[in-house]
Amino acid sequence: METIDTVLARLERVNEIGASLSRERDILPLLERILLAAKSITNADGGTLYRVTEDGTALRFEILRTDSLNIAMGGSSGTPIKFPNLPLRNADGAPNDSLVAVHSAIHCRTINVADAYADPAFDFSGTRRFDQSTGYRSKSFLTVPMKDHEGEVIGVLQLLNAQKPGTTEVVPFSLADQSLLESLASQAAVALNNRLLMTQLEVLFESLIRLINIAIEEKSQYTGGHCSRVPELTLMLADAVVQTTTGPLADFTMDERDRYELKIAGLLHDCGKITTPVHVVDKATKLETLFDRVALIDTRFEVLKRDVEIEALRAQLALRPCVDAPAEALLASHCQEALSAIDSDRSFLRATNKGAEFMNDAAIARVQAIASQRVWRNEHGAVVPFLTADELENLSIRGGTLTQHERSTINHHIVATIKMLEQLPWPRHLKRVPEYAGGHHERMDGKGYPKGLKREDMSVQARMMGIADIFEALTAADRPYKKGMKLSQATSIMQKFKESGHIDPDLFDVFMHQEVYLRYAEQFLAPWQIDEVAA
Repeated sequence: METIDTVLARLERVNEIGASLSRERDILPLLERILLAAKSITNADGGTLYRVTEDGTALRFEILRTDSLNIAMGGSSGTPIKFPNLPLRNADGAPNDSLVAVHSAIHCRTINVADAYADPAFDFSGTRRFDQSTGYRSKSFLTVPMKDHEGEVIGVLQLLNAQKPGTTEVVPFSLADQSLLESLASQAAVALNNRLLMTQLEVLFESLIRLINIAIEEKSQYTGGHCSRVPELTLMLADAVVQTTTGPLADFTMDERDRYELKIAGLLHDCGKITTPVHVVDKATKLETLFDRVALIDTRFEVLKRDVEIEALRAQLALRPCVDAPAEALLASHCQEALSAIDSDRSFLRATNKGAEFMNDAAIARVQAIASQRVWRNEHGAVVPFLTADELENLSIRGGTLTQHERSTINHHIVATIKMLEQLPWPRHLKRVPEYAGGHHERMDGKGYPKGLKREDMSVQARMMGIADIFEALTAADRPYKKGMKLSQATSIMQKFKESGHIDPDLFDVFMHQEVYLRYAEQFLAPWQIDEVAA
């Protein structure tokens, strides 16, 4: 007979266990802790934790332990439980009351069996077969339903063979055992249900984030991959920094909650691009808007060639009957020279339109000369400049395909990102998401945007994301305006960025020394991009 002090001590232990369960974040460790705690406070040799399946039709084995047989299945054991689910109803739809765990779940009541071999109420044939195969003797059972805060059964705790303290003698589970296990099961169910709800909310939240990224990807097929690759690379770099034991980043640490926060920030770092016009995001050539306007210029060149030929033919006809063959030959020669000049200008503008190479002063001057010296007769018969002011501005872009206005439009996505993220009521463990996501276009020297932050103004995580964002952009092979770079070229450019104060030098050193770039490449880049990188 237990003393009051012993019972109170065990009850206090139950409360301590319940409090510790509420702090567990992962489902499987939580389930395992619940079963081990239940065995501990009742001195049970074995136990099984079942959960009601998602469709509510059966009990599923989750964790199984029997100490004297050294049996451990499920949870951290690494051994899967291959037993079939226990259906809650028979084939005819009647409750499956013959199985004690199922009966407990269906009727939401505790069942305390002193001796399974002497109990006629339930079917213990499976237990007897187990005993025959192992030489074990299953005797006392204590089965308790786990009810959540709404009174719904979400699982069952079943303990086997209570042992007399200090011995291996199997005894029935006492009323004190039953009361303590019911208390623990109640607390465990609440902890489990809260964790399940949190997990469901996290899954829902991440799904909503991915929904935004899908919308961006549907809008721009070239941006969606970026939205998923940057967080992956950011986390690779974060893990490498955590593993660093020397240098200025040796004290940097992150737990799972910090890592999750960084992951969410990475997934949302470009959410503002949902506001960016698609013709700017996907601008593959200098003249592209809803379509590539170089086709219009092609048409004008064809009109110029037609006009030159018509003018030459008219001049030749004026000489009929032919009285000056040299004059006709000269006209034909001038015509051919004019056509060749037109074709040359056309080829030049087509190459210029691609924006693949930097435009020097001579190239800019040639574009301006074409705009100022050439005219064409439009569909109304009016003589107008060959290039419009907008076409001239676009074709005069020195590098890339974006005008200054379009680049400002693109850059505005980070302003939109910050504005969107700051509107959300972030919980405490995610409150730094806006800062992490909003800082990936800042520079260490303060010349970045949108806030012009310097290195000391930024978190390490935001600086990590800046490196990941740039490296992904350099190596991405799905951009409309460029090919993905090889590792050697991308890391060389990043090295220059380090030296110029663009990216964090300490983080980039970790990125290189721990070969984060290579791990990323092996997962996301084409084989031809993976080449030797200078040490």
